Amino acid sequence: MEEGLGNTLPFKYPFSDFLFTVVGLFCFVLDMVLDVWAVASFYLEGEYVYMGMLVFLLLGSSLLVQAFSLLWYLCDKDGTETRTGGLVKNLRSLKILHVFQMGVFVRYAGVVSVSICGFCYKKRYMEGDAVFLSHDLSLLRLFETFSESAPQLVLMVTIIIGEGSVDLITILKAIGSASAISVSVTMYHRSLRSFLPSKAKQGWLSSVVYFLWNLLLIGPRVAAVSLFASAFPCYIAAHFLCSWMVLFLFASQLNTDLMDSIGGERLYQATIGLIWYFSWFHVTRGTSRWISTIYHTWIAVDIVILCGLWIWQTKESPPYFDLPLEPCVIFVVNMLLYFSGLGLKVIYYKYCHPKCTLQIEPDTDSQEGEDEVDFRCMVSSQPKPSARVNKRMRNLAETFYS
Repeated sequence: MEEGLGNTLPFKYPFSDFLFTVVGLFCFVLDMVLDVWAVASFYLEGEYVYMGMLVFLLLGSSLLVQAFSLLWYLCDKDGTETRTGGLVKNLRSLKILHVFQMGVFVRYAGVVSVSICGFCYKKRYMEGDAVFLSHDLSLLRLFETFSESAPQLVLMVTIIIGEGSVDLITILKAIGSASAISVSVTMYHRSLRSFLPSKAKQGWLSSVVYFLWNLLLIGPRVAAVSLFASAFPCYIAAHFLCSWMVLFLFASQLNTDLMDSIGGERLYQATIGLIWYFSWFHVTRGTSRWISTIYHTWIAVDIVILCGLWIWQTKESPPYFDLPLEPCVIFVVNMLLYFSGLGLKVIYYKYCHPKCTLQIEPDTDSQEGEDEVDFRCMVSSQPKPSARVNKRMRNLAETFYS
């Protein structure tokens, strides 16, 4: 599964990325502890329906992420010990760890182990190994974000609305959770940027803009779904399944290329449908402006319908608690935030998104500060003997920057 990109992409693993990985490992363990605490709290409070829904989300997300992780391990060509940073000696042990839902933890530990060895012994090839392993980890984190964190946020916001405990603190907590989702998307974006020949020119400004437009698009979407779920709890599952089926069928018609098997590719397309339910995800090469336009039009109309039904229900059956704002005001604010996110997205793609070039080497006459992606460089260059390049993430980078 790995191919080199040549001298134009000498992968380095900066210490800042290592720190992010360590923090990510800490957050991963903390998240598991908090999930167990949340399930136990629902059980002690007698909220068995909410407990069952949360367990279903956690288990479903874990199975999905572990399935991708194991499939990628099985598809990669190098040895098991190399792929896990020396932590697992054989493929059988690796399969057992995934059965017990420990595959992602092994990946985190592998990146940390290889990174420390590379930094301590000054071995450049270990930095390439760390980048290789971290690329898969960034994609798995993205899948986990939209299969667990986003649905869990919807559940929690729905419970808060239903209990009438909507205050400034709970609103700030919800914004913080939505920000965490957007951070995960941004970290995936930063991982893709490591494939740019001119990565040294990259600053954090474009990532800040990327984070903001994702936050402003994901937040209103989560809010609309939560409001609808609080008013029509029996219909939210039908809404999700119908939307997901349409999005999955649409994704299956696109030329996606991530997995090595047909079954794996269908699983990936089903996951794309899940991600699209909450946020945009670029999956096709070439211009995707028309696909993005159709998608955001679909989501905007869906938000209007969901919020409209919620407003109608609040007027038919007024809630027993006072809302911080009038329902119509909440709807207007939600739509303004969503369209602000679309505006920032346009700004990002106009001023911050790297431009493509068909030249073998980066154009020295280009304006200073512009990023240029040379796809022929990505695909055709001969690798160094020690180069390790993650083919999956390289294909996604070609797609994202096309």
